[in-house]
Amino acid sequence: MQFLTDPIAWWIDPFTQSAFMRNALWAALLTVATTSVVGTWVVLRGMTFLGDAFAHGVLPGIAAAYIVGFSTTLGALAAAVAMAGGIYLIRNCSPLSEETSIGVLFVGFLALAVVVMSSGAGAYSGDLTRFLFGSITGIDNGDLRRQAVAAAISVVGIVVGHRAFFVMTFDETQARLAGMRPRLAHAALLTLLAISVVASYETVGSLLVLAFLVAPAATASLLVRRVPRIMVCAVGLGAIAAVIGLLVSYHHDTAAGATMALATVVLLFFAMLLTNVLRAVRRPDREAAAAAEQHASA
Repeated sequence: MQFLTDPIAWWIDPFTQSAFMRNALWAALLTVATTSVVGTWVVLRGMTFLGDAFAHGVLPGIAAAYIVGFSTTLGALAAAVAMAGGIYLIRNCSPLSEETSIGVLFVGFLALAVVVMSSGAGAYSGDLTRFLFGSITGIDNGDLRRQAVAAAISVVGIVVGHRAFFVMTFDETQARLAGMRPRLAHAALLTLLAISVVASYETVGSLLVLAFLVAPAATASLLVRRVPRIMVCAVGLGAIAAVIGLLVSYHHDTAAGATMALATVVLLFFAMLLTNVLRAVRRPDREAAAAAEQHASA
């Protein structure tokens, strides 16, 4: 219970006394900013499966780039672009649904990643574990700069495309009639999703980035209704989960990325509990008001 009995030592000192914890905090917050704004549309459009596919789809690019000594970030970006292009190609050049194309490419890219990983000598398995689950405590200034650029691109892209994304999400026919080119807007959203996944894999790992894409936005959607408020709330909730996860990891020597991801899920269940409690408390008042209105009309 040190977080209550000695809050300064538990909450503040790790960030003021450890440079790697400060870098980890900045990396976590940039990850939250990048994933939460894009994740809002992932949740609202029901694209969770697509987000998961992208998270796994970057793995062959990362593995191949590492083996040949190339930038793993560029390798991940190339794999994400290939995934987006493949989904677009199958969707528009065949009668198959987008869900089917995502499933096929999900399996194909994951299988390719396993083939590439198993072809090496095995000496790099530790680094591949970092790519799978993240190594936020090993983030350096170069990584932070790349994350800052990705966060800026994601936020600007979401702001510029907000109207098109909004109309496309709730009425694609209306978007087409209004000349908003929903296919182009969808491609832009796929691009932003790819950028957010690539920018975040070193922080939380490609297997855990889905938690930051989905959980904060899903939690926010339980608490507020308007899309901009969902985004702001998602960023705030993601930041809270990231800070708590980092501190728990620091004090109890657990995996940082997994602990932060778990914190986002715990917050979701807290929000579900809170909304159900509030709904139960308000139900008698609503029923009494409805009964009074019915009595007055009679």
